[in-house]
Amino acid sequence: MTAAQRYKCIFDYFRQNVPVAQSELNFSNPYELIVAVILSAQCTDRRVNLTTPDLFLQYPDVQHLAEADKEDVFNLIRSISYPNSKAAHLVGMARKVVSDFGGGIPSGIDELMSLPGVGRKTANVVASIVWNEPVIAVDTHVFRVSRRLGLSRGTTPRAVELDLERLIPVEERPIAHHWLILHGRYTCTAQKPKCPGCPLSTWCKEFNGR
Repeated sequence: MTAAQRYKCIFDYFRQNVPVAQSELNFSNPYELIVAVILSAQCTDRRVNLTTPDLFLQYPDVQHLAEADKEDVFNLIRSISYPNSKAAHLVGMARKVVSDFGGGIPSGIDELMSLPGVGRKTANVVASIVWNEPVIAVDTHVFRVSRRLGLSRGTTPRAVELDLERLIPVEERPIAHHWLILHGRYTCTAQKPKCPGCPLSTWCKEFNGR
């Protein structure tokens, strides 16, 4: 079975059985989303969602965060993984948005990646969710699931991203990103994946050994 054939079977299943799939991070605007995604690196969405209400109460917009002291931000996010570096990234991101982009979160991938704490994955998440850009954000879940299922042989996140973009139509990329993330989070987990009950096992390259 080719990657394209696997794609058709797997994504037909998602279309029919998971018509709605979206981010599990809580946010109400682009500013809150980019902050939440920066915080979510190597951290669970649940922990981020427990942390951001107090952070957004103290810093309700990018202008307030740009004026923040890094230590004050650190104290609000100390339960998050790598709080020291993330506090610096958040304040640096906000200051650059204010100084270089007039206080508005930019929409372009390159512009987003110019912000402290924003790599390609974070930029793609923000661009996909906020502006419906046809990009695929490859986090650890998408990387693992794509390789296990046989949708990609890529050995880097960028290589997997390019493989998925070749397979997935432009209009379907935003939701496809969430399909793969949620499948990796709840079924195709890093440790002890739930293969016997997985609805995709029929087409999974790793499960079938081919």
